Amino acid sequence: MSDIRENNSAKKVEYLELIYDLIFVYIIGRNNSLLHNVQGGFVPLGTFYAYILCSLAVIQIWSFSTFYINMCGRNGLRDHIFLFVNMYLLYYIGEGTRLHWERFQNQYHFAWAAILLNLALQYGIELRNHAKDERRPLKRMMAVLLGEATIVLIAIPVYNRTGAVLAPVALLFGIALTWLLGDDRKAELVDFPHLAERAMLYVVFTFGEMIIAIASYFEGAFTGRSVYFTAACFLIVVGLFLSYEILYDRILDREKRTNGTFYMMVHVFLIFALNIITAALGFMRDDSVDLLPKMAMLIGALLLYYGCLFSTIRYARPCCRPNTRLKLPVLAGSAAFAALMLLLREHMIANIALTVAYVFGVFGWVYRLGAQPGEK
Repeated sequence: MSDIRENNSAKKVEYLELIYDLIFVYIIGRNNSLLHNVQGGFVPLGTFYAYILCSLAVIQIWSFSTFYINMCGRNGLRDHIFLFVNMYLLYYIGEGTRLHWERFQNQYHFAWAAILLNLALQYGIELRNHAKDERRPLKRMMAVLLGEATIVLIAIPVYNRTGAVLAPVALLFGIALTWLLGDDRKAELVDFPHLAERAMLYVVFTFGEMIIAIASYFEGAFTGRSVYFTAACFLIVVGLFLSYEILYDRILDREKRTNGTFYMMVHVFLIFALNIITAALGFMRDDSVDLLPKMAMLIGALLLYYGCLFSTIRYARPCCRPNTRLKLPVLAGSAAFAALMLLLREHMIANIALTVAYVFGVFGWVYRLGAQPGEK
């Protein structure tokens, strides 16, 4: 492992990792199914709260798994066994992701904790394969995983006896401790190009779910109005994807010396935002959902997506780092977009056109930033 880092040889994404990611495609669908329960034009607050927790917990599991493979993965028999065990456990998480989640919280929390302990055990085994001065990041990740797993296990009897939900505490503990113990300026054992590629592939899978979801726009009569809405919705997805593509291909400095802690943390919320956009686009055609919540979901998710996207610019090539003057048009445009969307909320033809204009306006800004002269 040390030799790989010293020689700056980029770690390849293995076939095993892609197979592992497929289980998360299933989980995304299970999480999105929570939002299909609409009462009185609104998604119940408790259901939306469960959706947020389940989505972030699963994306965090993927992030933890990715860090382990990045730092210690050897694509050997042990990696295969441990990874397939986690895939099996994720089915229990998917099955427990339901409207009446409280009936399945025991299996959900047990599977969640078992996955975290599985990863911690792998780090523990790997300690013997690394020099003493290389063990710090491995011990740090073990501490995060063991701490979060302990809270998740405690959550089972606490809920059964009191009804109190500790899942948010476990989730926040993992996020906070990862942030506090990690130093983003140190590369340590991390291969950042591999980490960036893994994040990109998960984003692509998420866009795949979005492409499937917007198929509902093509249902019904073939009219000028239907063509307008299908074309506009498709363009929104294309614009979102192109902005990420430009960032990854032209702006991101994949040779940067970093352990990628902040980059992966931002991607947890970026992928979460894409899931919300997928749900919001589906709601836009659903008359049973009140206008205000579906508008708020779409606006909030788009702003969160672009906020996360721009946060990764700290990993940009030096020639592509925008100054304050360049950032102002995007900030002003985002504020104007949110205000106009709420003002014109009852005019769907205008709203979807405004969304297309905003998405491609941001894409134009990102494209211009990526077109700055300089070495990749």
